[in-house]
Amino acid sequence: MSNSPYSGLDARAFWSSGVAEQSPLAMDDIYRRKFGIRKSEAIATAGSCFAQHIARHLRGRSFNVMQLEPAPAGMSDEAASARSFGIYTCRFGNIYTPAQLLQLAREALDGHEPAEPIWEKDGRFYDAQRPGVEPGGWASAEEAQMARRFHLRNVAEMFMEMDVFVFTFGLTEAWIHRETGTVYPTAPGTIAGEFDPEKYEFHNYTHSETIEAFSSFLKLMRAHRGRRLKCIITVSPVPLTATACGDHVLSASTYSKSVLRGVCGELSQRNRLIDYYPSYELITAPSSRGIFYERNLRSVSAPGVENAMRVFLNQHDPRGAGKVPERQVKPKEQEPDQSNDDLVCEEVLLEAFNK
Repeated sequence: MSNSPYSGLDARAFWSSGVAEQSPLAMDDIYRRKFGIRKSEAIATAGSCFAQHIARHLRGRSFNVMQLEPAPAGMSDEAASARSFGIYTCRFGNIYTPAQLLQLAREALDGHEPAEPIWEKDGRFYDAQRPGVEPGGWASAEEAQMARRFHLRNVAEMFMEMDVFVFTFGLTEAWIHRETGTVYPTAPGTIAGEFDPEKYEFHNYTHSETIEAFSSFLKLMRAHRGRRLKCIITVSPVPLTATACGDHVLSASTYSKSVLRGVCGELSQRNRLIDYYPSYELITAPSSRGIFYERNLRSVSAPGVENAMRVFLNQHDPRGAGKVPERQVKPKEQEPDQSNDDLVCEEVLLEAFNK
């Protein structure tokens, strides 16, 4: 036994002492930061819904979280939330896949134009790359296009000025334009537009496709910025609302999260400036016995969020006296089994099609 390479390892290396005997509220040793974040460094946040928590908590500890598209003066908190102001660094809504992130970077920095940039519904016009940010749409296609040009200028500034990029990997499933490969954050016809199977197709990204997309994003950043970028990446613990892959939604969600977790692990292992934060593991650990989810078994509960963010901040701001702020917007009315949090997630709209 004394000659085994497992002799003398930390308690965190063994399931019994690292998980089974640990309280899910005290599993702090699961995360050891790879690098620090200075309060002066510009932090940009993007990704799927769970990334919204990180931005809010970092702001609460006085980190320099960039906000390039704040709500107009006088807009209520409720209206700002509904229109995706102040949720991420820019008003891009949720970015569920690295393919979508890469496409946005190419559009903002290289002038790449996605196919069918504007969708129409009931005489109103929507930005197809962020259809949920203006719930009522714009009055004309020209107005929607003008708003996108303004948005892209802010996105370009974010990419050029950020020092730390926090990105949450959310999904592998997406809908793309058959002819050009343009990827959309929601299926045409869900929020706006009209679904045409001759024009759009379902795509479930593989491990290799996902890692290639994020790696290409990093290469693009280096090419334009002339300096490398520190990244903190996570996997959203929120399961899929629905799947179009043909499998049971539980199997589909397991596939998606497994691919994303594998991608994050590989990226972190091979790049010293990419740090993986295990929010996914903290929420879904068997030792938690589901206590970090709401009754719908999908929405992460407030205690789950607070526990996950406590572990993160204990590494990045252990002496921070700042209190995590209350919600930046007033809570909306929700069904009893829904999360009390204020996340903005387009994907949850898919539940409306469950007939």
